[in-house]
Amino acid sequence: MDYKRIDTGGITYFAALEGSDWRWGMDYTDGDLYEAEELFRDGHRISRNRLLFLHFPEGRLAEPVKAEEGQYLGRPAASGGRIYCLTVDFKEKTIVISRCFKEMDGAEEIVRLPLDVVPDCYNLMLHTEPLTLTRQGHENTFQIVWPERGGFEISPRESLDSREGDRLIFSEWFEDPDYREETVIRSVPDGTITERLPGSWLTAPDGTHWLIG
Repeated sequence: MDYKRIDTGGITYFAALEGSDWRWGMDYTDGDLYEAEELFRDGHRISRNRLLFLHFPEGRLAEPVKAEEGQYLGRPAASGGRIYCLTVDFKEKTIVISRCFKEMDGAEEIVRLPLDVVPDCYNLMLHTEPLTLTRQGHENTFQIVWPERGGFEISPRESLDSREGDRLIFSEWFEDPDYREETVIRSVPDGTITERLPGSWLTAPDGTHWLIG
């Protein structure tokens, strides 16, 4: 059987990155971003993690952002034809958003925020469109961290799917008694529910939206 081998240094799973033709994979040396933060706060030395991008059909690997000691990378996002990366520097107590160069051979910092704008890094991640940094906390609160600032309560069964301009698209699941999903559309930045739709929200690679269910 013919095959080609790609040496990733142990990263074996690469997920599709919506809005781009790249896939991304990450190692979790000290767990996810929140778990690494807990270890650091407890006085442990954390090992920096790695974020790789993979492009087919040529099987090209790219590592545009490399964490240093005391830093940890989060999940990336693609917006406007560019890829963005999230880095938390626990030593410097900052959150950094970087934009990868088109050639994916490096990145430039575009946003630097103090880490204390969030209570912790639980579910701290980038979403689109436009590029938005959010946090969904343990206590059923949702926080828009950047570019706007806002916060509101959500159901414990809700999770953010995506952003579409001034709308946040959430998915909410129910068991009453059968399992079902609803799409909850909330306004930015106050989280007011403007619409509920039966079914789950899907954005196709070409940007079209589908309601499944």
